[in-house]
Amino acid sequence: DHVTVAPDAGFPDHPHRGQETVSYCLAGFSDHEDFTGHRGTLGPGDLQFMTAGRGIMHAEMPRKSPDGSPGAGIQIWVDLPKELKYAEPQYRYLNSAEIPRVEIDSGRVTIAVISGESHGVESKRDLTCSPIWYFDITIRPGGKTGLIVPIGWNTFAYTLEGTTTFHSEESSNHVTQGHHVTFAGEGTHVEVSAS
Repeated sequence: DHVTVAPDAGFPDHPHRGQETVSYCLAGFSDHEDFTGHRGTLGPGDLQFMTAGRGIMHAEMPRKSPDGSPGAGIQIWVDLPKELKYAEPQYRYLNSAEIPRVEIDSGRVTIAVISGESHGVESKRDLTCSPIWYFDITIRPGGKTGLIVPIGWNTFAYTLEGTTTFHSEESSNHVTQGHHVTFAGEGTHVEVSAS
């Protein structure tokens, strides 16, 4: 879910159960709290990993920016496996400064390794109960990279800005801003570029 939220909007108390959410703040600030007493504020580049497990009520409300601009973020929902559906709710936080980054292709590609590993760089561990790899990739004009992905995993990419090109042996596919592409589970890697 890619959202832009004005300061007078937001997501008041609502339930989650049997899933994990990964909330990535792209712009602005968002306050959150839940019925267990957890509360905090996410700023640009910060993430919250929430395991809802047996159930939780929480709220996410944007904080007014000094310049009045809306907040923006991405939230991914991950279904918990059967054995974790009734786990105790928990949170993990990742500040922007804690995210390791790697530059490749002569500096034309920067990969923020939020969760998982890429090009020999590993993220902070134990952020989610379900294993996920999550990267924020910036590809400058002319840049390209290949990313190894675990065989059999559900894999997708979302173009936040511009146009990205995904390559296979048979074809190249252009994915424009605000659209995503889903990859075949038997694949071993993803090849991507930007012109």
